[in-house]
Amino acid sequence: MLDRWVPGLRAVRSYRVAWLPRDLTAGLVLATLLVPQGMAYATLAGLPPITGLYTTVFCLLAYAVFGPSRVLVLGPDSSLGPMIAAVLVGLLGANGDPARAVALASGLALLTGLMLTIAGVAKLGFLADLLSRPTQIGYLNGLALTILVSQLPKLFGFSVDGGSLTAEFVAFVRGVGTRTEPIALLVGVAGLAVILVLQRVLPRVPGVLVAVVGAIAAVKVFDLGAHGVRLIGPLPGGFPSPQLPSLVLSDVALLVGGAFGITLVSLADTISTASAFAARHGRQVRGNQEMVGIGAANLAVSLFQGFPVSTSGSRTAVAERAGAKTQLTGVVGAATIVVMLVVAPGLLRDLPQPILAAVVLAASLSLADLPGLVRLWRQRRIEFALALAAFVGVALFDVLAGIATAVALSVANVFRRVWWPYQTELGLVDGLDGYHDVTVHPDAARLPGLVLYRFDAPLIFANARTFRHEVRALAGTGPTWIVVAAEPITDIDTTAADMLEDLDQELGAQGITLVFAELKNPVRTKLNHYALAHPLDPAHFFHTLREAVEAFRARTGAEWEHR
Repeated sequence: MLDRWVPGLRAVRSYRVAWLPRDLTAGLVLATLLVPQGMAYATLAGLPPITGLYTTVFCLLAYAVFGPSRVLVLGPDSSLGPMIAAVLVGLLGANGDPARAVALASGLALLTGLMLTIAGVAKLGFLADLLSRPTQIGYLNGLALTILVSQLPKLFGFSVDGGSLTAEFVAFVRGVGTRTEPIALLVGVAGLAVILVLQRVLPRVPGVLVAVVGAIAAVKVFDLGAHGVRLIGPLPGGFPSPQLPSLVLSDVALLVGGAFGITLVSLADTISTASAFAARHGRQVRGNQEMVGIGAANLAVSLFQGFPVSTSGSRTAVAERAGAKTQLTGVVGAATIVVMLVVAPGLLRDLPQPILAAVVLAASLSLADLPGLVRLWRQRRIEFALALAAFVGVALFDVLAGIATAVALSVANVFRRVWWPYQTELGLVDGLDGYHDVTVHPDAARLPGLVLYRFDAPLIFANARTFRHEVRALAGTGPTWIVVAAEPITDIDTTAADMLEDLDQELGAQGITLVFAELKNPVRTKLNHYALAHPLDPAHFFHTLREAVEAFRARTGAEWEHR
């Protein structure tokens, strides 16, 4: 039982010594990426760079104990950074107290961890489905644009204050001509070029590490700090003592909304990433345990001045390519960072700030999915509109508003499909078995006096009026039987049952029989359970459409006719 909730115990007992060299090597390789990305994503969230290292260490250790995946890598994430920043700016303003920002970010991690853990224990993984693929494409493109605009000033060597994407962009444009530091811009652009070129040409070479080492070397050789290039400066040695975030009740109330948005995004990202890597090795994804694992990681970092984390597809891919076999890879990566902070905290003091901006900008480009938008435009315009609305919500309002918009639109799109489902008449097509959509086959034959009507949705309160309206319209064409092809009707609620009772009596008064064919047994059982005052005649239910058609033909002698 304990192994189920603490997979790390099982991993220790089943560990093979032959895996050790690979895990050690992969952990060291991974650490070269974890350090600069952790610091860069902390600045993206509006927090001191050191908090990114604290966050990276403790989320990796916690997931190694509670996470079910062998190779999944957690850490600060480019998609969560703008969301965290939006919450902090909303509570503190553009220039809030750094210590207060760290406390609030840790509180955000605490709430996110609680939500994810509760969702995992309660088996609420389906919440990830609230973000459909089109809305994910939309808000990720919006995040990419938000990150791009927020990091451009840093790349050019200056900073701006702005409460929105538009304000930040305007401030950047105004500052380009007068505040740009040419040397800082050169360093940042060179670093970004190195990262992007190596990612494309030599993907096995850690481009981020090359850019970081090269930039530090350039600072030392050319004394770039004296030429307008901002440096990270010395990092604090050691680690903070574990403690709960310093929050008041009013803080918690304001952080809940942001934590819920981060939980949804983290959940959707985790399930998709875990599924992709598990499929490569023929393993099953334990979605609920993944939520518990990531929840535990967020709870752990909240005790050490950390901020919310999620899975990282890029870092997981690096670990996998380096030969990672188990979560020992993440533990080695975390231990490497610990050694660096304890033994050599000044190792990164000469890292230029524009290089961190370059790391974040490279990540933002991986979030953007313009081909996905083009594909949606070609495939289904309504889903393109959903993606565009989510994009606009993130870009013009803020990240959390955009996520809320994305969720609302996803739910509304589901409701729209149920409210106005596809409906059609069926007919007999020469050379094809069964009965087919007359919209697709306009030359299909019909039986005089009979209408075959298909309603492609559960019959519930939201679409009962739509069903009744369409059946009344069909009744106006003069049939004596209206046969509902009911296989797609997977449910009938009490509102719809009352509507069917009234409609059956209404049609009966006009000499029209309402018939159901292929209605599933569980749905038929529900109708019987409702105990309607005027129940539908059992003789009006048929197992198949063919039975209903043959019963009508036997009664009337009608023959198929082409219109």
